[in-house]
Amino acid sequence: MAVGSNDPRYPSLITPWNRRFQGNPQNVHLVRTAKQIADVVSDAVGANKRIAVRSGGHCFENFTSSPDIQELIDLSQMSDVYYDPKRRAFAVESGATLGQVYNALVKGWAVTIPGGICPGVGVGGHIAGGGYGFLSRRYGLAADHLYAVEVVVVDGSGKSRIVVATRDQGDPNRDLWWAHTGGGGGSFGVVTRYWLRSPGVNSNDPAELLPRAPATMIRRSLTMTWEQLTSASFLKYFRNYCNWYEQNSAPDSPNANLWGGFFAFHQSAGPVGFIVGVDSGVPGAQSLIDAHCEAVMSGVGVQPVADNTEFAPYLDDRNWQHQPYARSKDKAANLRKGYSDSQIATIYRHLTDPEPTNAGAAFTMSGYGGKINAVAPGATATADRDSVLRAYFTGGRWNAAADDAKNIKWIRELYRDVYSETGGVPVPNAINAGGYINYADADLADPAWNTSGTSWAELYFKSNYPRLQQIKKRYDPQNVFRHALSIVPM
Repeated sequence: MAVGSNDPRYPSLITPWNRRFQGNPQNVHLVRTAKQIADVVSDAVGANKRIAVRSGGHCFENFTSSPDIQELIDLSQMSDVYYDPKRRAFAVESGATLGQVYNALVKGWAVTIPGGICPGVGVGGHIAGGGYGFLSRRYGLAADHLYAVEVVVVDGSGKSRIVVATRDQGDPNRDLWWAHTGGGGGSFGVVTRYWLRSPGVNSNDPAELLPRAPATMIRRSLTMTWEQLTSASFLKYFRNYCNWYEQNSAPDSPNANLWGGFFAFHQSAGPVGFIVGVDSGVPGAQSLIDAHCEAVMSGVGVQPVADNTEFAPYLDDRNWQHQPYARSKDKAANLRKGYSDSQIATIYRHLTDPEPTNAGAAFTMSGYGGKINAVAPGATATADRDSVLRAYFTGGRWNAAADDAKNIKWIRELYRDVYSETGGVPVPNAINAGGYINYADADLADPAWNTSGTSWAELYFKSNYPRLQQIKKRYDPQNVFRHALSIVPM
């Protein structure tokens, strides 16, 4: 069904999650089958019209809302989640949100996937970009559990076709499956459906095909104020946090069961602290959490103003993060080890700058490693298999266009200064490990902000990029599916 600008539904269908961007497509296509998508794609290619595809719409950049997009394919009506006995896997249509997937898997079979913590995110781009969340240290990435993918692709003549690609070694389309285990969304075609089954599992019982969902999560959070911290105590706290993940992120470590997040909001709003959680069914769960907290706070010399422990059922809303539609600018980076003292001092300086800024501006880190790093860098398209932390920089969220300049300036300068020794971006070295394509940042392709001489493609995909280019050439030789950070055909 094509919805044009005169239709009363149109404004609701073109509103992006990041309201800094606003597209104006000629039509929004509400599709329900792969065949419908193939027809829309063929017609658009035949008319030489620019196509974009939206699943959940949670894109940091304008990949689905660029002004030059003429035909927008909306997958939101394709949201079924069910067990497919033929493939012995769970079929997930690509318009489903993570919240819908978790609810269906848990309530139907008591299983889950180690995906993201924002239930409104669509699986279409999330799994294709790797997908990680608070169970990833224990179970790997969401894409590590991808068995097969159905994609509408376009050949050199402009004809569309539907391809199913699996991880089976003998599959002639296996490369297309591989590309969707970290190559990012919007590069190869329209993903219409995923099939999920953990590697190495051989069972006809659907309840054994994916990780068991936790019954209850234990979560402990410690909070401090900026008034309590000096530059020295902040450094000690920050260093302790990084050290713990450096020492406890091996795939077979009992501490790989823990997930955690470090947060430091701008001093105009505060607070500073960290959170750690674990499945309550893990042996010694509470002891693991308490030992982690003791290690992070050791020698900091500050008594937290709040120290709370909660027990929440897995699907409880307290375990998930809801992000409203607003304007934003966000950045990210992967870490093989903790930041240097000078980088930590830079973060402290920007967060305590008295210049007024958005109250939501923050620097955060989340735990990485564990079972994520049990997979070889080339086994999937996700090359980052030796990091222990993922850093996230945000200018916060705001509503007025008049606030864009100051908020974007703050986050860009923070990121540039943290990576001043490597050209303003996280060029892979002993500390840095590049970026995460699901946290897309077009600045990495802008020579004004990336002066490193290292391309955005290497920052995101490292040595896997040439293979991704070859796959792009095979399945999308006309470069029909493209955006600012899409794979460029070889």
